[in-house]
Amino acid sequence: MNEKTNRRTRIDWITFSISGGFLVLFLLLSLLNKDLMGEWISSSFDFSVTFFGAFWQLLLLATFVVGVALALSKYGKVKLGKKDSPENGWFRWVSMILCTLLASGGVFWAAGEPIYHFLTTPPLFADEGMTSAQAVVPGLAQSFFHWGFTAWACLGTVATIVLMYAHYHKGYPLKPRAILYPMVGERIFNKKSVIGATADIVSVIAVAAGTIGPIGFLGLQVGYALNYLFNIPDTLFTQSLVIIFLVTIAAISAASGVDKGIQLLSRLNVGFAVVLMIGMLILGPTMFIIDSFIAAEAFQLQNFLRMSLYRGDSGWLGYWTVFFWGWFLGFGPAMAMFISRISRGRTIRELILAVAILAPIVSNFWFAVVGGSGLFYELESPGAVSTALNETGMPAAVMAIMEQVPFGMVMAAGFLIVTIIFVATTADSMSYSVAVTITGDTHPPRVLRVFWALLFGGIAAALLGIGESSIQTLQNFIVVTAVPVSLLLLPPVWLAPKVAKQMAKEQGLITERSVPVSVEEKERKTS
Repeated sequence: MNEKTNRRTRIDWITFSISGGFLVLFLLLSLLNKDLMGEWISSSFDFSVTFFGAFWQLLLLATFVVGVALALSKYGKVKLGKKDSPENGWFRWVSMILCTLLASGGVFWAAGEPIYHFLTTPPLFADEGMTSAQAVVPGLAQSFFHWGFTAWACLGTVATIVLMYAHYHKGYPLKPRAILYPMVGERIFNKKSVIGATADIVSVIAVAAGTIGPIGFLGLQVGYALNYLFNIPDTLFTQSLVIIFLVTIAAISAASGVDKGIQLLSRLNVGFAVVLMIGMLILGPTMFIIDSFIAAEAFQLQNFLRMSLYRGDSGWLGYWTVFFWGWFLGFGPAMAMFISRISRGRTIRELILAVAILAPIVSNFWFAVVGGSGLFYELESPGAVSTALNETGMPAAVMAIMEQVPFGMVMAAGFLIVTIIFVATTADSMSYSVAVTITGDTHPPRVLRVFWALLFGGIAAALLGIGESSIQTLQNFIVVTAVPVSLLLLPPVWLAPKVAKQMAKEQGLITERSVPVSVEEKERKTS
């Protein structure tokens, strides 16, 4: 055990060099010939959507079903992380969980996506001949689904159980390759393990792509908002300053570690978000928001399997569901590592409840408050939100909604602050996870955490400098990088129940059934 612990503090230079070098190479090729890179990525994106889309849909559904089954089973009482009591209270713990996936697009997607689905009813429900008022519920429910139960389940349920078993219970490094430990054994941690190195490298690249994208979009979002609110010119210089400011916050938070910086930023962010939600409920269409949330949640549950397995319109799926699934799967290993780090002392039941049930419901309510308000104002005055959305895109949706609300300027400024902190939280938690991947240590060197936060911001700013099309290319690239990661996240679907059973035995929650012994066997043992 000591030998394993000593090895954990070493930097894996192979993973560091290949993943970091790949990202730098991607940036250089984008700078030299962005059109050619765009074509390559677009072709790879089409391939990924065509040949892996159905697999991803089945994978996320299976992950959610297995996770819930474990929570409801006798294995739900199994304690994770070899700790009798949790390190973090419920509010701190759930706050850090919420500020991960929701942070990736919790403001601009919450404002824009429900309107998109309202204006163009998702193809699964398009033939049902709904009026404008009736289109609200399926439009909102489709957004709920994309940021709901299956999306959250792939980030921190079955893979987290396997990781915590390998790291805390068996003493091996906390790396993406540890997901394969129950299947491959100790050799997966060998320096010469090609499978192990590949698992780590593709996980770093995927989470980097998934983090750089939101940072780049944040520059565009905040640049637009500053121009709207304070008449500050929306230029590349302004957008770059925003990213520098954001990355500075993320770097300081990452340097402070999970127990200080990330935890503080998460609690601060959730507090701000709660204040904004209460403000929107009081100042906005209160009963419409509440009614729409309940109706859309019920609609999602009623059509959950249909939405999970819909394969009718491949173009729409590639633009929406499969794109989101690829994005979230790319975050999967790093998110599972991060949640492993903050979940010691929790039971499997608590883990599944927090990640796959509670977090999605909170996310859905956030979408109902922000996007539901937009739907109300769009119904009241067609074009009030959709015109700005169609002409300018996601950045304009939030501001268009705030224009309709009393004290709109104050609320818009509040959403601006929350957006910055949301993405900063993603950047710091993901830079922490990458640093852990490089070292295998839950307390990686501070300089390594800061380095990755700065690298994420630097690449995002550089991509903004060569045009918004490069950000779109990067978003497609997110889906491409998810292909190998999705293969890594498949084994936990059947490994997690096996691991849970093993831990239940170790903790005395179950006992081996006595196997009947034949007379011949008894005589052989006696002799």
